[in-house]
Amino acid sequence: MNVLIIYTHPHHNSLNGAFLKEIMKGTEENPLVHEVKIIDLYKEEFDPVLVFNQEKKRRDMHKDPDIRVYQEKIKWADKIVFVYPIWWGRPPAMLLGFIDRMFAANFAYRQTGGLLPEGLLKGKSAVCVSTMQGPTNYPLFFLQNAHKMLMKRALLQYVGIKPVKFFEFGMMESPKGKHEVKLKRIYNYFRNISK
Repeated sequence: MNVLIIYTHPHHNSLNGAFLKEIMKGTEENPLVHEVKIIDLYKEEFDPVLVFNQEKKRRDMHKDPDIRVYQEKIKWADKIVFVYPIWWGRPPAMLLGFIDRMFAANFAYRQTGGLLPEGLLKGKSAVCVSTMQGPTNYPLFFLQNAHKMLMKRALLQYVGIKPVKFFEFGMMESPKGKHEVKLKRIYNYFRNISK
């Protein structure tokens, strides 16, 4: 199994950085994981701005040479792991901009003339590991699960990626946040993950 981690946090000395380390440690100890690659969007100074105009046609977005290296990594991966904070009830704009540019027609999906397109990233699965300041159940009770609906239904399943597993960790800025327990949970999950 090839694992691609897409890390979206401006700081490595953070709880998101700690989760990244546990994911790396767990996958390194997992005999079913062949190789792990990381896309660190902030460190790589990825440009999340989607541009199409007279020179850059929207229908040609999948041919953009600036994103070819990222497309190859997505094609290579069996499992894509997203690590990010939840800000304002959703992933950071950097990650959403990455998805805007990556999930282009004729790379991530193809229109079929029917109600839904054909997802071209079938056969891949995803894990979303996210942190938030508020309680874990805040997105469920106050935002009608908007974060999960966005990532799972509107984005990942739309292009054929499924299943999608979520770890939403709340109270991460609180001393009562049980950080060590949550970090251990992530380590164990990736150490034993099979597909």
